[in-house]
Formats: sequence, structure tokens, C-alpha cells
Amino acid sequence: MGLRRRLNLLSDLLIFASFVLFANRFTLTYGKSNGTRQLDVTPINHDLYHTSGALLEEIESLVHRHPDKLSIEKVSSKNKGYEAHMTVVTYCQKWKESDDRTKLRILLTFGQHARELITTELALRLLSILSEEQFLPNVERSTLNRTLDRLIIKVVPVENLNGRKRVEDGELCERRNGRGVDLNRNWSVDWGKKEKDYDPYEENPGPAPFSEPESQIMRKLSVSFEPHIWVNVHSGMEALFMPYDHKNTTPDGIPYQIMKSMLDDLNHFYLRDHCLVGSGGASVGYLAHGTATDYMYDIARVPMAFTFEIYGDLKASSRDCFRMFNPVDITSFNRVLNDWSAAFFQMFNIGVQQMDGLQTKAIASRFDNWVSIDDYLSGYLMHRKSRYAKKMEVLDLGLQEIRTYFRLFLLSSVLLLFMFCSRISKSTRPIVSGMSL
Repeated sequence: MGLRRRLNLLSDLLIFASFVLFANRFTLTYGKSNGTRQLDVTPINHDLYHTSGALLEEIESLVHRHPDKLSIEKVSSKNKGYEAHMTVVTYCQKWKESDDRTKLRILLTFGQHARELITTELALRLLSILSEEQFLPNVERSTLNRTLDRLIIKVVPVENLNGRKRVEDGELCERRNGRGVDLNRNWSVDWGKKEKDYDPYEENPGPAPFSEPESQIMRKLSVSFEPHIWVNVHSGMEALFMPYDHKNTTPDGIPYQIMKSMLDDLNHFYLRDHCLVGSGGASVGYLAHGTATDYMYDIARVPMAFTFEIYGDLKASSRDCFRMFNPVDITSFNRVLNDWSAAFFQMFNIGVQQMDGLQTKAIASRFDNWVSIDDYLSGYLMHRKSRYAKKMEVLDLGLQEIRTYFRLFLLSSVLLLFMFCSRISKSTRPIVSGMSL
């Protein structure tokens, strides 16, 4: 074979090889998977992040090492062939006082959206600090323990376990549960309403309020525990949100002042003023209907109901979901966990400081909106049912509100009896902090 011919053949081979490499690169970068054009995406960093199974195993081991402070409960629920499992961890320093109604009750949930892995890592960090296996810098443990002694904290470390498993199997942009429902659109306040930019993949509310076992478990937990503070932890941006998500307003009067003051303090002293503070509906740029936080505030009557957004890479591609919702390097990872751990424990401290005044003011603020028992039974329930379209929870709502009125009646009776017996003026001592809303 002549030299020229060999050179031509070599040239053809190089051209062919270049074409194959380009084609492979194009397929990896722009090829179709499930009919969707894919970009280069960041994989899960398993050096930083636990799998859901490993994380729950570590939490279970933590509980077993500290039975004096922690307990664990595994809850399941099933609906139309779809089953969900949830782990609930309870912290209380003195278990004989675990049902003491004078303690501040706090309910925290993480991992409601499957792709937000960093939130579940924060749950593990908080539990490690509560059990004293990790520590907050520049905080004396004795001082912290005085605060923790007055708390009962329930933690749901992975609310959406089925959806999380889909993310771990490679569906990195999945936020919904195991059958495609957005759990933060499945609650009953303003359920099912769709905005002009509604995305059925992102915001599918399900066939009815509380159609999903995960939402059913969380609702039952809120009814039985009756928290004073609720925090739903997400990622995607940096924000401290209060109600409301479904409208561009915040609560009026004293509740707004208390929540806003707490969030401003956390943002300024612990989060470098990086966070948006306000209502979700006013701050995000879109309204969200059927959210857990709006339900907790409006229906469950939790005095302080929040959504915390703990991280977001706003420069990441909308298709690069792991990077968008989770820090990918160890420096950012540790900064998020350290800053937000400090913010949470300061929230606990503020909550204890405000507990007496909060309950007194919150109860007083309800008097302007009282409905008599007769009016309530003859139509108020049905009005609320129609307003929120929550056929499945009318009984729960009625029981909660009747309990509230009954407690207020008892409280009024005790105060009148006390005033009569002691013949004191109107400047009586503050209401007992153990009264729940």
C-alpha cells in the first residue's frame, strides 16, 4: 500500500473517531431520556449525603444510645394500595414530664419534597445536638439545657420516604411522593386552586385534600401533639416564611408581630441577613395552595407556623436539581448545617421566653372572633367546610375548636373564682402558661 493511500486511510480513521466522540458527547449532553432533553447534571455527592436508609438507621442508633432523651415511633398509613412509612423522633429531657402541658411543644418536619436532601441532613444534625453527641459552638451546654428542659420536640426527619427513594434511583428532580402527588399541595386550605403558571408535574395536589398517606399521618400528628411552633423545612432558596402561602397577606395584629420579630432576629444574628422574611405568598413570586403551613396556622391553630428555606443555588440550571437544592461541596454543606442549627436553637430559646406572653395574647386575640356553641353547631362548621372544601376533616376541625372553647370556658371560670375569693383588682397575675390553644 502506497504512502499516500496510508495517509488518506489514517485521515479517514481520525475523522471517524472524532465523529464518534462528538456523537457520544452529544448523546450524553443532549440525548433524550423518557422523552425529555437532558443537560449535564450534578449527581448526588455520597461523600456528604446519606441515603435515606442509612440516615434513618443512624437516627435509630442515636435514639437507642440516648433513651433518657429520645424516643422513636414508626407510623404507617395506606390509601388505595399506596402505603407510606414515617419515622417520628421525640425529644424530652425528663420523660416523666413528657405529657406536661406547661412545656413548649415544637413540631419539625424535613424532606417533604424528595429532592431536598440537605433538609434531612439538618434533621440528623439537630438530633445529634439534642442528644449531646454534637455541640453548638460558643454555646454553654448548661444554658442550652435550661431551655431544652422546657421543651418537647417532635422531629419527622424524612416525611416523603417513597419520593426520596425515587431521587436516589436517579430521578434527581422529583419532589412529589411515590405516586406523583406534591405533599405540600395536598392540605385542605385553599386546596386544588391553580394559578396561571400551574405546573402539574411540580404541583399536583392529588385527587382530594389529604388523599395521601403522608399528609394523613402529619395531620394526625398535629392533632394529637397540638404544637405551639411548627416548622416545615425546605430548600431551593434562603427564606424564613410565615403564613400565608395561598394569598399575598400575613396574619394581623399580635400573631404577626410575634412571628415577624422572631424571624427578623434569626435572620440578622444567625443567617447573615441572607433570607427573605415575610409570607410565602408575598415573597416567592407565586401563590401556593393547599400547603401544610397554612393549614397548621388556620385550622390546627398553631400559634407560630413557619416554612424555612435553608439553601438554594439560584445560578444552577433548573434541570440540575441536585445542585439547585443542595450544597455540593463540604464547605457549603457545613456552613448550612452550622448556621441553621444555631438558628433553630435560638428559635427554641425565643419560644421559651415568649411562651407565657404568647399564649396570653393569642388567647385574648381570639375573643373578637368568638362564635357561640349554638351558632357553631347550627352552621359554622358547614361554613368552614364549604370555605376550605375539606369534607374529610370536618370532624377533626369541630373537635379541635370545641376543645379550644371548653378550655377557654374553664380558664374564665377559674379566673372569676379566683377574683371573687381574693377580691383583687383587674391587675391579676398572668394566665398559666400551660393553657394550650
